[in-house]
Amino acid sequence: MLLMDQALEDITQRIRSAAASGTLLRIRGGGTKDFYGEALNGEVLDTRALAGVTSYEPSELVVTVRTGTPLAELEALLAQSGQCLPFEPPRFADGGTVGGMVASGLSGPARASAGSVRDYVLGASLINGKGEALTFGGTVMKNVAGYDVSRLMAGSMGTLALITDVSLKVLPVPPGEATLRFAMDQARALKALNDWGGQPLPLNASCWMQEAGNGVLSVRLRGAVAAVDAARRKMGGEDASFDWQAVRDQTHPFFVPSHGMGLWRLSVAQAAPVLDFASSPLIEWHGGLRWLQAPAGDAQRVREAALAASGHASLWREGAGKTLPAFTPLAAPLDRMNHSLRQQFDPAGVFNTGRL
Repeated sequence: MLLMDQALEDITQRIRSAAASGTLLRIRGGGTKDFYGEALNGEVLDTRALAGVTSYEPSELVVTVRTGTPLAELEALLAQSGQCLPFEPPRFADGGTVGGMVASGLSGPARASAGSVRDYVLGASLINGKGEALTFGGTVMKNVAGYDVSRLMAGSMGTLALITDVSLKVLPVPPGEATLRFAMDQARALKALNDWGGQPLPLNASCWMQEAGNGVLSVRLRGAVAAVDAARRKMGGEDASFDWQAVRDQTHPFFVPSHGMGLWRLSVAQAAPVLDFASSPLIEWHGGLRWLQAPAGDAQRVREAALAASGHASLWREGAGKTLPAFTPLAAPLDRMNHSLRQQFDPAGVFNTGRL
């Protein structure tokens, strides 16, 4: 604990010195998400010294962990008690940390059914851009009066504060699981997912893509064994294996953009129709997340299509180096709110300037 306290003190002093001198800092854990977002500016502020699980109560379904802790270490600990992070945070490479998981706000295949990382954040301790230690939330769900600052950290990309500790809700691993496979084109798959979504079925994840020129929908069921078995009989399809980890961690070849192409992430309404593009997408979240490869020249068209589908598009990766903005610009009211929040947390503009 003395070493941990010293590490925290050293980081706090560095933040205070940066605020006083106008030095930019880039908060970084394992660096597995350096590709995500806009520019990487500033001196690296490494969080990995802030490691360790400080409290874990399996019977209470709560874990409190320092944010430099490797994500793999936390998941291994939870697995020993038959528990998990239901939102399946993506692990793009080895070495990712809990802080990076929260700050990126990214969730895996189960997101549409299990919820996002933000939904599982109960509380957090922070150091703001003035070097002040702040604590928000706690270790139970109903503990928030006023603005939920701890959940605000999810997706903030380290632009507001350095997260030092976070308390997370965890859940038991479901006892029943099955994957069903359906041969169907994109339009039929979207309709089927919307139909199933209105029924009491244990849908957990879905993925539609082209395989050898044919459309294939894979659906993962999770829950009580009896519920999974009943859903299998009702939905039909065929029992199949599917590499959900390759989709979660983006090791599937689809996620590697061809030269001159960009990999786009379109978050849209689940009921949105087929989007008219030359390349075939990979579709997750029961229709709500659509991955698409498109050239830089199609950027405006991709963003407009996402907007028309009640969503937005982000440029995830580019096959030939970054040439375009990653994120759709915020509407003026949201931009003002974002600017105001950053002024409150980081008035000197110390943290990750330019990442968003």
